[in-house]
Amino acid sequence: MSDLEAELRGAVRGDVGFDVTSRALVTMDASNYRRVPLGVVAPRDADDVAAVLAVCRAHGVPVVPRGGGTSIAGQATGTGVVLDFTRYMNRLVTLDPAARTAVVQPGLVLDRLQEAAAPHGLRFGPDPSTHSRCTLGGMIGNNSCGSHSVAWGTTADSVRELDVVTARGERLRLGRGWAGAPDGLRALVEGERARLRTGFPELPRRISGYALDALLPEKGADVARSFCGSEGTLGVLTEAVVDLVEAPRARALAVLGYADECAAAEAAVGLLPYRPLTVEGMAADLVRSVAGLPRGVAWLFVETGGDSAGEARARAEAIVRAADAVDARVVTDGAGQRALWRIREDASGTATRMPDGTEAWPGWEDCAVPPARLGAYLRDFRALLTAHGLRGAPYGHFGDGCIHVRIDFDLLTEAGVGRFRRFSEELADLVVAHGGSLSGEHGDGQARAELLPRMYGDEMVALFERAKAVWDPDDLLNPGMLVRPAPLDSGLRFAVLPREPVDVAFGYPGDGGDFTAAVRRCVGVAKCRTTTASGPAVMCPSYRATGEERHSTRGRARLLHEMLAGEVVTDGWRSEEVREALDLCLSCKGCRSDCPVEVDMATYKAEFLHHHYAGRRRPAAHYSMGRLPVWLRWVSRTRTASLANALAGVRPLAWVAKRVGGIAAQRGIPRLARETFSGWWRGRGPGGGSGDLVVLWPDTFTEHLSPSVGRAAVRVLEAAGLRVALPPTLRMRGRPVGDGRSRSAAALLTARRGRVCCGLTYVSTGQLDHARVVLRRTLGLMEPVLETDAPVVVLEPSCAAALRGDLPELLHDDPRAARLAARVLTFAETLERHAPGWRPPRLDRPAVGQTHCHQHAVLGDTADRRLREAAGLDGELSGGCCGLAGNFGFEKGHFEVSAACAEERLLPSVREADPSAVVLADGFSCRTQLEQLAGVRGRHLAEVLAEGLADGPTDGRGADAGPPPAR
Repeated sequence: MSDLEAELRGAVRGDVGFDVTSRALVTMDASNYRRVPLGVVAPRDADDVAAVLAVCRAHGVPVVPRGGGTSIAGQATGTGVVLDFTRYMNRLVTLDPAARTAVVQPGLVLDRLQEAAAPHGLRFGPDPSTHSRCTLGGMIGNNSCGSHSVAWGTTADSVRELDVVTARGERLRLGRGWAGAPDGLRALVEGERARLRTGFPELPRRISGYALDALLPEKGADVARSFCGSEGTLGVLTEAVVDLVEAPRARALAVLGYADECAAAEAAVGLLPYRPLTVEGMAADLVRSVAGLPRGVAWLFVETGGDSAGEARARAEAIVRAADAVDARVVTDGAGQRALWRIREDASGTATRMPDGTEAWPGWEDCAVPPARLGAYLRDFRALLTAHGLRGAPYGHFGDGCIHVRIDFDLLTEAGVGRFRRFSEELADLVVAHGGSLSGEHGDGQARAELLPRMYGDEMVALFERAKAVWDPDDLLNPGMLVRPAPLDSGLRFAVLPREPVDVAFGYPGDGGDFTAAVRRCVGVAKCRTTTASGPAVMCPSYRATGEERHSTRGRARLLHEMLAGEVVTDGWRSEEVREALDLCLSCKGCRSDCPVEVDMATYKAEFLHHHYAGRRRPAAHYSMGRLPVWLRWVSRTRTASLANALAGVRPLAWVAKRVGGIAAQRGIPRLARETFSGWWRGRGPGGGSGDLVVLWPDTFTEHLSPSVGRAAVRVLEAAGLRVALPPTLRMRGRPVGDGRSRSAAALLTARRGRVCCGLTYVSTGQLDHARVVLRRTLGLMEPVLETDAPVVVLEPSCAAALRGDLPELLHDDPRAARLAARVLTFAETLERHAPGWRPPRLDRPAVGQTHCHQHAVLGDTADRRLREAAGLDGELSGGCCGLAGNFGFEKGHFEVSAACAEERLLPSVREADPSAVVLADGFSCRTQLEQLAGVRGRHLAEVLAEGLADGPTDGRGADAGPPPAR
């Protein structure tokens, strides 16, 4: 390995990585398979590709081209050198609107091509559901299709010319009329014309095997088309000329409901004469919520296009009339269509979990049959599942007869793997009996190549082997794929994971308490690798800031997988490679909601840090910011807030404090409030309100850093008629919920004083033993509250999320934790549920800002949206993450990434806003980021509403409680 690495470093200008992290990140794609490579090379150009092939050929080391790593069948993994095209060879070289062509490099993400083509009214026809992260090279390698293939075909239909380097270094320009054919290919084909004319099934989604029939003279002897779908086994693509199609000016979406999936499948073929753009199908067992869908238990998503919205809608309505559906809905607005399409696009992830939480896996992800046979095939497929005691949720491209499905195979035991093999063999026979193809989109890879003789027969498969030998006589390129394949039940990625439960701190309730199962959640669909965030999405801000795989949710999950496997990452919880990858995780929890399989990297990071630093000295920031509640309470007790602020204003002292505390030099130290929120509460006098009792949580940030938020919340809650109390500060038996003060001298003598705390700072820094102590003390204080029906109102979204999510998962053995978690409400939820008749002041101002990432991921913001609308605060808050993320943005070494996250969406939205707009930021981190990076003061929604109350922005004692109305 050392000689190979040294020669590669001397031969290429790109990056060469033989280190643990580089190798661990590419051991898997989105399939069931795992192969450990020797190293990874990110070539800069075709010369680098040729150099890598020369070195590897001399050493007899295989080479595997890799794009986005979203392949389902295992073809993007290998044991030799992996070529990563996403780092450098990812450009759109040229785009010619007149000729409707584009020249692309293999690492270009499809969405980047679509964005460049859109201003010219053009697009690339095929569009897999992974369009935001799959690459053109991967699409050509797999001959990918997507939902619009009924209109625009497969990738092969859109390829004009391909630049390829063969395993022996020959550079070819592939095209029609035998252009670029390697020596011997034409003679091979001309000697087998009869077999090629009769040996391939006729159906729109025949992807399996090599497309040697594209080399027949009546098909133009198209070498480029024949190369598509070869899965990196024939040559290495370095550039492609692709055709673009005219995009419809307007679109409409007809969603058709049916009584079952077979009825939907049988109806699909009858809609094709209406020339739809898509005919996609899915059933209720794959849909988390049927909201927005018409009646039925299975649906077709049929998209139509036109030169105008009226024309597109008319075509959709014609399809509805012809569809014989139980119910139907036509959607013409873009936002509504996108929301419905997200249901379909997320299916590749949501399908990995059955409704009861059981894991499901790919393997038979995309068989295709003639569309007219689809209904019958689905009935037989369901029967075969039942016969083997398996479950799956079919969905996919019904108009093309292509079905995707994840099945609850047991791939962890020998018996389960045996059943996986038997089912695969029988299903292959079933697909062939219906005149179908084992692969209809994602390629054969290792998952299906072994079964190709059942589809094509031994003689055709032998012809495939001869074609492979013409292109790659040394079997250097992606060996074990398509021809002479590895067994479909070997090299399963689960085999290396520990069989015994791993000792962990969190409960992982969605994974049966098994950390290994939690890590297995990541199936590699790589939604976290999107380079732009849209709508309310958050995941994954650190990847978008750095563009490095190790900083994506998938990359971190892969490293954790290898840590558990112990083969590549060999030092377990002490691994520096895993720590470094997790270091730039903001713990935003975006993956918990935006990842289709709900990977929760923030929790995994806390778990890892807990073990990594067990019995060892921690980074300074873990002491300074991880134990922030302790330091702030100490300042409050000693009444030294003014002194601390003054010292922080002296630059040399602030520099020393930041250096000692592990805080980034670029950061200012936030000012402490001279009067805490609780201090104000004790002196405010009797409160108002005669309605429901609510308990207002004095989180650390509201208590010590922004008490104006707490004062404003009290004012609004009482204006809404609610009675407000604070949690008890004395732990007493049987005391009623009141204002936190004792009513009995005897109780005072036996009580234990304390303050409630959500433990957020301890959790985010992995100090889980401390977090448990703090949370158990909090539960003790909150026992009187839990004996009532009072909700717990939490103003800081990150604290609310910690109480709802982290608390019951960390104290999973304490029933009080789940009870408290169930009581937690946001400010807006409290008003909506407990003061439904109250109407907020009408402000009639534009609003900008950002929905807190934890609110998006854990709490939801539906109530906040309704409250803003009722108050006349118009405008959508942006998604993404502010980048400060609690302690993250303050820690030394994180400032650049923190600022990059803010610059992605938050800061531009504020800069571009109307000068009269109110800047909303419910999180203290978000407000701090706005102030320090943009000089803008963000406000909590409670502050804005309090300011709008009729008697002005005053608190109960007449003191100014709110910020000035200026931004």
